[in-house]
Amino acid sequence: MEHRRPASPDLPRRTPEEVGVPSAALLALVDALDAHDETHSVMVVRRGAVVAEGWWDPYRPDLPHDLYSLSKTFTAIALGLARQEGLLTFDDPVLSFFPDEAPAEPSAHLAAMRVRDLLTMRTGHHEDTSARTFEHEDFARAFLALPVEHEPGTWFVYNTAATYMLSAILTRLTGQRLVDYLEPRLFAPLGITGATWEQCPRGVDTGGFGLAVRTRDIAALGVLLAQDGVWDGVRLLPEGWVAEATADGAPVVPDPGADAAAAPEPGGDGPPEWHQGYGYQIWRCRHGAFRGDGAFGQFCVVVPEHDLVVAITSGDMDMQGVLDRVWDVLPQLSHDALAPDPGAHEALTRRLAGLAHAAPAQDVGDGVPSLVGRELVLERSLGPVRGLRIDVGADEDTVLVRTSGDDVVLRVGHGTWVEQTTTPPSEHGGPPRELLTLASADRPGPGEYRVTVRAVTTPFRWTATVRVGPDGAATLTAEQNVGYDRTSSGEIPLRVDA
Repeated sequence: MEHRRPASPDLPRRTPEEVGVPSAALLALVDALDAHDETHSVMVVRRGAVVAEGWWDPYRPDLPHDLYSLSKTFTAIALGLARQEGLLTFDDPVLSFFPDEAPAEPSAHLAAMRVRDLLTMRTGHHEDTSARTFEHEDFARAFLALPVEHEPGTWFVYNTAATYMLSAILTRLTGQRLVDYLEPRLFAPLGITGATWEQCPRGVDTGGFGLAVRTRDIAALGVLLAQDGVWDGVRLLPEGWVAEATADGAPVVPDPGADAAAAPEPGGDGPPEWHQGYGYQIWRCRHGAFRGDGAFGQFCVVVPEHDLVVAITSGDMDMQGVLDRVWDVLPQLSHDALAPDPGAHEALTRRLAGLAHAAPAQDVGDGVPSLVGRELVLERSLGPVRGLRIDVGADEDTVLVRTSGDDVVLRVGHGTWVEQTTTPPSEHGGPPRELLTLASADRPGPGEYRVTVRAVTTPFRWTATVRVGPDGAATLTAEQNVGYDRTSSGEIPLRVDA
């Protein structure tokens, strides 16, 4: 099949008032997002034109950002395109794609599972299968080996492993990675460049997470969906796809441990946006809106009634709070152009240009001179970390992190961010990815030395604080801004070796 590849012009820019948006309303939105812990970028698009965009330094418009479960929406689109090309139907049995991985005697429920059930998270599993799937080398075989307690199509549970199976199906059909399949069909026409996708141990893109693109690319996806799959006058998505993909496919009973970090307990109270329904890897929202979202605040929000798209990246646990701030803008939108408001627009422009997560600058006390240049061994391990050594310089310090694998050397600035590349091991057994990492050191109090690290293509910010008490005992406390489980290590005693 020949794929039309229209030019990929960047989204046009307009003043907010030209498209019926008060600059003051956008300024209030930016202020509210700035108060969250923490926003990395925001882009607001009305009627196909960008009316506000900003990045909190050191996050930048050219940098990709991990999407987490917002990746799922891209995966669903790939399946829709594959169906249009005649490669499969959504009623095909899942087992038909995995003859070598299927159990010898599959249950009736497993045999009844269709591609559509993977798309709508109605596989019939009573609980999320992701942890039990991703702990194995062969994700597909592990998924198919699990019990399916309910008839597929009758029970919803948020299930990232189901999205992985969609990616695996596409790879079986095309011989391509998901990211490569989407390149000529979606990425190139939308002007998405440099997209990367994490892989499983067998080289299949993870599907349900692991895609990294720029904020501008998230906004472009939202505009495509808002325009019913048409971009620059060319239809990229099948006609009717957006309506089909955003229809409620199942009763929404999300698993609170799933990638949607704010999902409520089944049948209990919880954030309202997780009770509106779920389509093909797309959440329905109030106000007639829908969204793709990823853990810790990666959003592509589309409000068709207002022809509004909001793209956000962040490291934020309060995902419902972020959506509420978007909804605050809706009553202030006009169908008609508004009178120019130069003062408000200038205030918005200045605010957007000055957004920043500054490097810590506080420098109190004398730090930890007794520990400088010494080997500091953790009395209990912190993940792979076993110890560290601090060497202090005139303009920047060096922190050598001892791990169970290769040691990591961090260069840390004094009140400034020092940029470097690190390569942590993959969490899911696939090839490791390089991370652009920024680090800065400060001394928040007497006898304390703190390092702050940002992996600026991810939601994560870490701090590690070494303290020496009056008795000379040393401890380390590590914290991160977001996470599924604990976000603080508590105090870990340090042994000081020569």
